[in-house]
Amino acid sequence: MELSVVMPCLNEAETVETCVRKAVAFLAEHGIDGEVVIADNGSTDGSQALAEAAGARVVPVALKGYGNALMGGIRAARGTYVIMGDADDSYDFTNLMPFVTELRAGADLVMGNRFEGGIEPGAMPPLHRYLGNPVLSFVGRLFFGSKIGDFHCGLRGFRRDTALALGLQSSGMEFASEMVVKMTLADARIAEVPTTLKPDGRSRAPHLNTWRDGWRHLRFLLLYSPRWLFLIPGVVLMTLGLVAGVALAITPIDIRGVVFDVDTLVGASAAVVIGFQAVVFSLLTKAYGVTEGFLRPDKRSAWLLEKWSFEKGLISGGLLAVAGLVGVAFSVVHWHGAQFGELNARETLRMVVPSATALMMSCQLILGTAFLSILGIRRSSHPGTDSHAHEELTLADAAVPGQRETPETDLHRTLR
Repeated sequence: MELSVVMPCLNEAETVETCVRKAVAFLAEHGIDGEVVIADNGSTDGSQALAEAAGARVVPVALKGYGNALMGGIRAARGTYVIMGDADDSYDFTNLMPFVTELRAGADLVMGNRFEGGIEPGAMPPLHRYLGNPVLSFVGRLFFGSKIGDFHCGLRGFRRDTALALGLQSSGMEFASEMVVKMTLADARIAEVPTTLKPDGRSRAPHLNTWRDGWRHLRFLLLYSPRWLFLIPGVVLMTLGLVAGVALAITPIDIRGVVFDVDTLVGASAAVVIGFQAVVFSLLTKAYGVTEGFLRPDKRSAWLLEKWSFEKGLISGGLLAVAGLVGVAFSVVHWHGAQFGELNARETLRMVVPSATALMMSCQLILGTAFLSILGIRRSSHPGTDSHAHEELTLADAAVPGQRETPETDLHRTLR
């Protein structure tokens, strides 16, 4: 079978029959060997019987959620290709040929673009059209280098074996983002075609919750990009703290009558510590993601995993600790010079704060290195692998037995 049209369904009695009939008509009109699969997520309004009467195969999916319903339908699909779309009659299932053409040409994922194809009046709330979708799509392109213009279009086609090999796990609406991100990270061949969106045919409100589901999309994009979530903010914060801290450790700074002194030095110290912790955490997150296979390896993570050792972390952290202890020693000598009596806080803090900062950073570095070493133990615990060799799963390896393979499928892309 070449094509399965998969639709998630939860109480869509008003529209599911229309959607199924359109999809069945499309398959018949173009002579495509295919099927329509309704992934029912527990409908109580008779959607199942209506879908079956219209020519669909209904697959019950017990786990609730948009992503769970779609994955249940994808697993049950029999086609080499899958085109998924909502069963609310907002997409035109009689006009799927652009998706099929791109899939036949070797694309792993074909995304619809509603902004290029046209959005009819009332089809998308203004908040989604002018803020939510454009911003989240921009974030996805920025974080992951994707060229997709509409990250969240619900109408898309893909190779079934490729989708299954990705190990998609999101249960909710963020499933749409996860598919695009993982396809991009796997260097899959992605195409985009214009798609029209019209107002859905239901009288009830949609399942989509603007703020909850928007946050889930953004949260997913952030968690899958430790560089933007931790590394870049950490480097910026640490740099600002270091520049201000070094200057203030020497002398107060007067800017147009506003004096920055030891109080600001304490704040700069906090910025350095927090920024350094964020940088360390980004590296650990990257290492963990590469080890577990859901983040793409790069030169930085490869160097971190292969070259940085527990011993190097101990030495580096020890040197920072020594620098901090030297500063503490100087402060004690200074106190001794005052007969261990009352000190000028502005002078003393210029020695104590940098010393305490160095001691805190040394602890962070040593503990972070220790955790990285634990990840190394986790990697080497896999039978037949060690820290210098990792098993790879190619798209072709993950293909469903009996399904057609094409040269385009195995482009030396790997899914860890």
